[in-house]
This record gives sequence, structure tokens and C-alpha cells, in this order.
Amino acid sequence: MFDQPRFAGEAWVPIVAGLLWLWYAESFGPMGFLLAVAPGCLLLASGVAGLLWPGDVRIPQFGALGGVLGVLLSLSAFLAARPGIGTALLLLSAASFLAAGAISVRQEPHVEDVPEPEPSLRLAAAVALDDALLATIHVTNPVPGPSARPRILREVTEARERFEERGWLEKPERYHAAPPPLVGPEIRPAESRGIAFEHLSFESAYEPYAEEPGRQRWLSYAANQTAHAWVMRHRDASRPWLVCIHGYQMGWPLIDFGAFPPRWLHEALGLNLLLPVLPLHGLRKMGRRSGDGFLAGDTLDSVHAEAQAMWDVRRLLSWVRAQGARQIGVHGLSLGGYNTALLASLEDGLACAVPGIPAVDFTRLFWRHGPPLQLRHLEKLGIVQDEVSEVMRVVSPLAIAPKLPRERRTLFAAVSDRLVPPDQVRDLWVHWDRPRILWYQGSHLSFRFAPGVKELIESALREAGLVRT
Repeated sequence: MFDQPRFAGEAWVPIVAGLLWLWYAESFGPMGFLLAVAPGCLLLASGVAGLLWPGDVRIPQFGALGGVLGVLLSLSAFLAARPGIGTALLLLSAASFLAAGAISVRQEPHVEDVPEPEPSLRLAAAVALDDALLATIHVTNPVPGPSARPRILREVTEARERFEERGWLEKPERYHAAPPPLVGPEIRPAESRGIAFEHLSFESAYEPYAEEPGRQRWLSYAANQTAHAWVMRHRDASRPWLVCIHGYQMGWPLIDFGAFPPRWLHEALGLNLLLPVLPLHGLRKMGRRSGDGFLAGDTLDSVHAEAQAMWDVRRLLSWVRAQGARQIGVHGLSLGGYNTALLASLEDGLACAVPGIPAVDFTRLFWRHGPPLQLRHLEKLGIVQDEVSEVMRVVSPLAIAPKLPRERRTLFAAVSDRLVPPDQVRDLWVHWDRPRILWYQGSHLSFRFAPGVKELIESALREAGLVRT
């Protein structure tokens, strides 16, 4: 689909929309002016940039964000008794949103072994939704400041040397020590929006190795040292269990249950459910938002976050087995897909693994989505992609062979995913010896509405014996 013309006709849509927003901004009053400037500037800037500098992935991202803001803020024109203007702003903002998605679809190079996107308004809308989210991440995500970069370089260099000395770069599975069994966790009843579940918590007891750089900083994240999980059990706890691992910036019951619907998995399919909260997420967060610090460019923090995720989930699996469970499957989404794939390479005895829209290479993701100016400064300082990738190898699902047989591995992914580009999933699929995979015509955030995804998950669970017919 790498067929972006020099001057994209769709770019004129946000240009017109942006000019209209700015033309009427003053007529909305002081507060309305401030609100109107945001979509106006974003739409005009992205449209002009799309004409003059096509190909930069951030251009349609901020164009999509401008379209979202324009649709939402156009309601203010209706409230100001100006329905004609409001209608024009609404329609042009929505059209700009779709135009941004269409440009994004067309400019992305085709990935070998991945089906080509089939352009449509539905696909453009799905991709624009991904892009709008990425734009907000660009604006709000914390990145290492200038004072932290020398420390990051020092830690990456030292970690690479130590990991190589210990043989962990050659055999990354040896980096992951077997955790002690989980005995006597605290379990209390809980409820979220009418959904009853059990809140399980315990002291993680994970610690980076004594000689690892970044150890003391990681241990200073006090809230992260208590692990949490949401549990839904039938009276017969020996029934099959499904471990559901959430994505980035999730880790709260309401959001997690939206991604892994209890009415389907727990009630209709009859599964016992375990939803662990990943390090630095939910009640374990250390920043303003769930997930801050997990993928923020601080390499050793990302290594320790993944190592602790495996430690905690494997401890939880020991508790599940102590309940009498004989069959345990694992299913994760996005960042949870990464953890699903890594767990399937470390833990024996899993019935199946179903990573959905999984990220598999944090370093490549950071170099794709990271702020270009900061990336240039990091590289000039000596923090280069290849060396960071080597350090991340100890927690990479692409560096360790899966323990599951091929027929128990199942994947699904989007052909036009903007958060996790398709080449990431393709690489895991190849590493896993090309098992069953579903490529759907959509984006990262549209998986819930993709035809065949739900059926694929249910089929994988049935074939693994987790769902009784």
C-alpha cells in the first residue's frame, strides 16, 4: 500500500476544516475561542503538512486528533444557537478524521506475509482512531529528560556486559528465576459496575539481581511491590482456568472486564478467570496514569517490569494449580499479548496461548513512536537501538522458544495496526513456526468489532479442552 502521491487530495479536507474553525473562533466568545483554536490549528497544520511533507506518521496522527476534537467541540456551536455553523464544523471535522485515516493507510509500506489492507471508510475510521490515540500519547507520555540520559546509557552498557557474562543473552530463559509458590494471598470480595469478583493481592517478593543496574530504583517503587489480580471462580475451582493479561495503561477492573468480558468467558464458556495486574499498572502505578514508566524509554525499568510480570504471573499460576486446576490457558491483548507470548516460553503445562494484537519488540516500538528529537539526542549520546535491543533480549518472546506445541498457539492481529505495526506480529508468528493466525481488516483498537476474532478465541479454547461442549 506504499502509494502515497506527492500531494494527497485528502489533505485539503483538514485544511478547509481548520480554516473554518479559525474563521469562526472569535465569534464563540473568549472561552469558545480558546476551545476552537485547538482543532483549528491541528487540522490546518496537519493538512498543510500532509501536502508539503507527506510520509511522516505523526501528520495523520495529529490530523485524526484534530478531527476528534472538532467533532466533540462542534457541539458548542449548537449550544450557542448556531446550528448551521455547528453542522458544517461537525461534518468537516468528521471528514478530516476519515481523511487522516485514509492517508495513514495508504502511506504505510506493505509487510511481507501480511494481507494487504482493503481501503474503505470503515478501515479509515479504525486507523484514525489508533492515530488519534497515538497523538495523545505523544503529547502526554513522559520521556527521559536530558539529566536521565547519561544514567540510561551507563545502565544499558553495564547491563549488556553483565548479561553477556552470565550467558543470559545467549540463553535468555536463564534470566528468569523460578519464583516461590504463592500461599495464602489476601482475597476479598469486590464489585465494579455491577460485576462481582474477588480482589486477590500479595507481596510480589520480586527483586532484580543484586548486581543489576537500576535495582535500587526499581525497589523504590513502593506501590508496585504489592501484586494484584481480579479473580472469578465457579464453585468448582478445578474447572479450566483462563489467565487474561491486560494491555498498556489498563489494569483497572472496569477496563479489564471490558477487554475480557466475564459474561462471555466466565458465564457462557464456564471458565474460571484470573486477570493479573501488570507491574506499574492500576493500583501498582507510580505515575499519574496506569502504565507510566513501563514503556517510557528507561530501558532497565522496562526489563524489570517484564521480569516482575513473569514472576508474579507464575506465582499466581502456582496458586491456581493449588486450587485443583488441571488446565490453564492464557490470553492477552497488546502488551498483554507480549506477556502471553513470553509466559508461553517460560511456563510448562499451559493448555494454550492466544496472544492478540501483541507487541513483541519494545525497542522497535520506541524507535518508531518515540519523539524524533529526543531519539536523535539519545543516539548522539550513544544510546543506540541495537544495544538496547540486546539488553531487552532477556525479556523478549522472540528470543526464547515456546514450550507449547504448535497446535496450541493461536494469534490474531490487524493488517493496519498503528500502535503495534503488523511486522511485530508477523515476527512472532514466524518465530512460533507459523501457527494459526487471523489477520483482520482493522486497527489495534477495533479488534472487538473484527469479524472472526471472538470465534477464533473460542475455537482455540475449545480445541485446548478448556471449554466443554
